Amino acid sequence: MLNAWTLMVISIILIVIFPVNMFFATRLHKIKIIKDINNKFLSWIISFIPLYITLLLLLWNSTNAYIIVLHFFFMLLIGELIYKIACIIKKKKELKNGHEITMLTCFIFTVLYLTWGYYLAHHVVLTHYDITTNKDLGIDNFRVVQVTDSHVGATMDGEDFYYYMIEINEINPDIVVVTGDFVDDDTSLKDMIRSCEGLGALKTKYGVYFIYGNHDKGYFDYREYGDKELREELIKNNVIILEDEGVDLVGNIYLLGRQDAQVRTRKSVEELMNDVDISKYVIVLDHEPNDYDNEEKANMDLVISGHTHGGQVFPLQIIDKMFGANDQIYGFERRGNTSFIVSSGIGDWAVKFKTFTKAEYVVIDIRNK
Repeated sequence: MLNAWTLMVISIILIVIFPVNMFFATRLHKIKIIKDINNKFLSWIISFIPLYITLLLLLWNSTNAYIIVLHFFFMLLIGELIYKIACIIKKKKELKNGHEITMLTCFIFTVLYLTWGYYLAHHVVLTHYDITTNKDLGIDNFRVVQVTDSHVGATMDGEDFYYYMIEINEINPDIVVVTGDFVDDDTSLKDMIRSCEGLGALKTKYGVYFIYGNHDKGYFDYREYGDKELREELIKNNVIILEDEGVDLVGNIYLLGRQDAQVRTRKSVEELMNDVDISKYVIVLDHEPNDYDNEEKANMDLVISGHTHGGQVFPLQIIDKMFGANDQIYGFERRGNTSFIVSSGIGDWAVKFKTFTKAEYVVIDIRNK
């Protein structure tokens, strides 16, 4: 039986999909070869081909079908606007083959755009940051590698994840930090175990550290395993789980891992910093980048986050900024004495496209000035 959440999602999709496909059908019906069909009923049946394709896509993969259809819809809206402007400039009601050219051009642009987005989501790159500090680190250079938002099973399986951990070994990390959404509701037991083995294969000087994201414990009950099994696999592979707790690393460097922002009982910044020696360089792992004011006020030195996927697909980056859901969507920002880094993630959630962002793991070199 479908639960309330699933029914709500399906309802929203259907409410949007049918009006969108009505728009497609009316535009397709203006194409001469279809418009000239003598049997009007047949001409409209043909005009609704995008609806049939959409329904098949929904059966294949509802989330990505939704993304594909909406991108084509907005591309067609832009195309129609350009076409109308061209008609006004030419002082004509219609241009010869105008509807055909508009439809074909928008279709080609949508295919090219989403192909590019698919490549960006599946092609993982290394992003590097250099950070300097006035605090005495006690060592010459400290290298942190961040892996976040793998959502194993979406754009990469367990074997792919394992491969990237072997690649990370080649850059000699001092520590590797996994900043949440390591697995998802759809991550299989096999992929979860193999990904944990990937973390276990990491060769670091001072350890591999893990914090939970909003997806790691799962929102639904259909996964083959629970949090208990995930913890056991992480611990078995020598991964240290931090939940509102910290650890001394080396020299004067201290690592603090926060619980996810959606955990109501998580400690405040003030509580976490009570027993921390602020003369040390404090690195904070916080999955969701939405507590910047408090973290800056507490003089944390470096806050590393994920969660946003770099905005995922355009124009979500703009919408996120407009509504202020997060303090930062992607990249490096300096506020007062605190450096903030948000990664777009090594993997993806159910959406298999990234546009105007990328799949990455992050290398941070911290040095004394």
